[in-house]
Amino acid sequence: MWDATASLPEQIREAAHGAASLETESLPRAAGISAVVVLGAGDGAFASEVVRAVSEASARVPVVVVRDRHLPTWVGPSTLVLAISWSGDSQDTVVAVKRTIELGAAVVVVSRGGELASIAVDAALPILVVPGGIPQARAALGALCVPPLVVLERIGVLDGVSSAIKETCSGLLARRDELASDHGSAARVARCIGRSIPLIYGSSGVASVAAMRWKYQVNENAKTPAFYSSLPDASLHEIAGWGQLGDVTRQIVTLIALRHRREDPAAVRQFEFISEALDEVVAGTVELWSQAESGIAILFDLVLSADFVSLHLAREAGVDPGPVPIFTEMTDAIKEA
Repeated sequence: MWDATASLPEQIREAAHGAASLETESLPRAAGISAVVVLGAGDGAFASEVVRAVSEASARVPVVVVRDRHLPTWVGPSTLVLAISWSGDSQDTVVAVKRTIELGAAVVVVSRGGELASIAVDAALPILVVPGGIPQARAALGALCVPPLVVLERIGVLDGVSSAIKETCSGLLARRDELASDHGSAARVARCIGRSIPLIYGSSGVASVAAMRWKYQVNENAKTPAFYSSLPDASLHEIAGWGQLGDVTRQIVTLIALRHRREDPAAVRQFEFISEALDEVVAGTVELWSQAESGIAILFDLVLSADFVSLHLAREAGVDPGPVPIFTEMTDAIKEA
């Protein structure tokens, strides 16, 4: 998992190159597309949220995420469907893809194989193959979410993806050794968290998705509770919940604020207020700033920090960050039921 995490910039670069190599004739034309649906469950769902968050500020058509098999009623020939599944065997995604084909939607598949890849081959759908050798689905984020973004740029739904990916890879290459180091910023944040429960706040858009990634990675790599929220909800609703139990929360909760230079001025003021309001009811507050410029680069900068902080937490706890046995137990229990 450490090696897979450190190789994220190479993974992103290779994924972008693979998507750029797709034959143009196999892709739909932007002129005929009125909406984009991104399908995904589990880690595919998170990759779908990345595509949505990056797209929402500049996409020429609506981009909607569907995490199950239930498609919007408007899906049809003018819809582009991007189906993302690491294993290719997520049944919700498989069922949804079969239905989109029946409805005449254009479909592009991102997967390493499984039933979804077989469907793509049989239906002559464009498929972007996720490379082997990645130990867990959550370590394949670049391979899962970058190809759909490149496809959206190639067909004219998004602009600036290629240049943003170059910025992203350059920034990650410059950061990863420091983040992996026992004396780097990720290790220091892990020590600040210690045995407390991290609560991660991000502003809207890419920072909100990055906060989600922080929670998931701490949960699955470190096997530790973690929670996240985003603005404006954290300042409009959740902040009211800090009025009581401060004697408890100041012992067990560490606030992680994910910041970047493209924040809306309202978000800046909200973060300032939250920091002051929560000062005496949390164990500590850590602000993590991304210096990146583009949405993609900001997101992956915060993602790489999350990944390495969670790995440092796992090391300190003496747990294997790779397998998550309780997932297998839950799957077996559901089958038995």
